[in-house]
Amino acid sequence: MSSNNARTAIVTGASKGLGAGMAKALAETGAAVVVNYREDVEGADRVVAEITAKGGQAVAVQADVSSGDDVRHLFGQAREAYGPVDVLVNNAAVATFAPLSDITEDEFQREMTTNLLGTILTTQALAAQDDIDAASIVNVSTAGAVTLPQYASLYVASKSAVNAFTIVAAKELGPRGIRVNAIMPGPSDTEGTRAMGYAGSDQEAQAIAATPLGRSGTPGDYGPLVAFLASDDARWITGDVILASGGLR
Repeated sequence: MSSNNARTAIVTGASKGLGAGMAKALAETGAAVVVNYREDVEGADRVVAEITAKGGQAVAVQADVSSGDDVRHLFGQAREAYGPVDVLVNNAAVATFAPLSDITEDEFQREMTTNLLGTILTTQALAAQDDIDAASIVNVSTAGAVTLPQYASLYVASKSAVNAFTIVAAKELGPRGIRVNAIMPGPSDTEGTRAMGYAGSDQEAQAIAATPLGRSGTPGDYGPLVAFLASDDARWITGDVILASGGLR
C-alpha cells in the first residue's frame, strides 16, 4: 500500500469504536492524524497516546461536526498542528433504533444534523482550502442502506442520503483532484454497540447467521480499507460506495 506520509488526516468521531480504528490505521501509514471527538476527551486522548507510543503523530481536537463554527475550529487546529488537511474521514454519527411511531422531530434533527449536515460541513471545509492539489474524503455509511433493517428507518435514511451526497460531491470535486468515497460497514462489535446491548443479543446472532464470513465486524476490519482509499493506490477510485459487511446484504 502506498504511504500516507506527510498527509494530514481528520477522523471525526474517533475517540472509540470504528473511528479509533481508522485513526490508528491511517497513522500506521504515516499520516498525521487529528482525532476528533465531541464529548469523550478521555477516549480521544487514549487514541492519541496509542498512536504516539508507536511513533506516530496525532492530536485530539474537540468539535461538534453539526456546527459550522466547530468545524472551522477543527480544520483550523488541524492546519496549525500539521498543515493543510488532505484526508478526511467522516465517521461521527448518532443513531437511535426505534419503531417509526417513536421518531420525534428532535431525534430527526439530531441524526440528520450530525450524520448528513456534519458530512456536508466538513466536506465544505476541506474543499475551501486553496492550497491542496489533491485529497481523499471517506464517508462512513452503513450496510443498513442495503439490508434495510427494521426499526432503523431514520438512521438508514440519514446514511442513504450520505451515500447520495458522496456520489454527487465526487462529481463536483473530482476536477480539483479531491476524491470522495463511502464505505458501508456491517454490524460490528464496538463500545457503542455493546452499550446498546447488541453484543450477545438475538439480533447479533441473527446478523452473524446471515453473514457469509460468520462473525460481527471489528474496528480492525475497516481501518485498512479507509487507509487504502486515502492512499495513492486508490487514485482512480471516486464516487464509489463500498459495502464492507462480511458479505451481509
